[in-house]
Amino acid sequence: MSYERHSPPVAAPEPATWRQRLPLYWQLIRGDRPVGTLLLLWPTWWALWLAAGGVPPLGTLLVFTAGVWLTRSAGCVINDYNDRWLDPHVDRTKARPMATGAVSPREGLAVFAVLMLVAFGLVLLTNRLTVYLSVVAVVLAATYPLLKRYTYLPQVYLGIAFGWGIPMAFAAVQGTVPPLAWLLFLGNLLWTTGYDTWYAMVDREDDLRAGAKSTAILFGDADLVALGILYAGFFWAMWLVGARAGLGVYYQAGLVLSLLLVLGQFWIARGRGREACFMAFRANQWVGLAVFAGIAAHYALAG
Repeated sequence: MSYERHSPPVAAPEPATWRQRLPLYWQLIRGDRPVGTLLLLWPTWWALWLAAGGVPPLGTLLVFTAGVWLTRSAGCVINDYNDRWLDPHVDRTKARPMATGAVSPREGLAVFAVLMLVAFGLVLLTNRLTVYLSVVAVVLAATYPLLKRYTYLPQVYLGIAFGWGIPMAFAAVQGTVPPLAWLLFLGNLLWTTGYDTWYAMVDREDDLRAGAKSTAILFGDADLVALGILYAGFFWAMWLVGARAGLGVYYQAGLVLSLLLVLGQFWIARGRGREACFMAFRANQWVGLAVFAGIAAHYALAG
């Protein structure tokens, strides 16, 4: 008489608790990668200091600083949600939680909603004009990821989205959005398009294979020339900002330092290598800091 040997039944794994999933959510919102937050923070602080003529009211500063972190985090989540078709095919993004399936699309949308609701709650502490402008900010953040499917200009659209905190900052401090705010917005748009083109150059070959679009693909072999034009436009706009706002030598020194930093980017990435282009992109956090230091120093030391 024979007996069959049966393995004992394997218990189904218990679902992960929310505490166990926190590291995944932290990775989803790029909490471990603060460069993007800084690239959004510096222009917002430029605007707050210019609008206030120095250090802005503490409450407004806290609202906008927290809002920067929340909206950038939410933007990363909705970007990953919309890029589920692309990220698994790109070396740099294939390990992201939503690309691997570690976080479901439904979870991602829930995280996005929570972040945006908290951000909107902060905006309600400001004035009506700022609240109205924040509605546009939500639309920009939610629709930006769609552009890489249909146009070669997602970097330009990112510049609009990343710069929208500028008119919001002026509205919160002054109750209006003067021409100076839109000139600063233009400068930031050119700068953002430039540094995000460096970023797109990292993924250019993967994007071409997957069918995604970007300015890096649009510019092709003329990418460095196009970047030179974008950065030249950025410095022209920022020089005009300084002239209109009456900013003096400290601001000019900040612009000179930022120019040297940008020239260093072109030197680093002259061969268009992936790692070099990524280093050039990351270096823009120091460009933003140099400009802010010039603005803050003017009001602190020459005001």
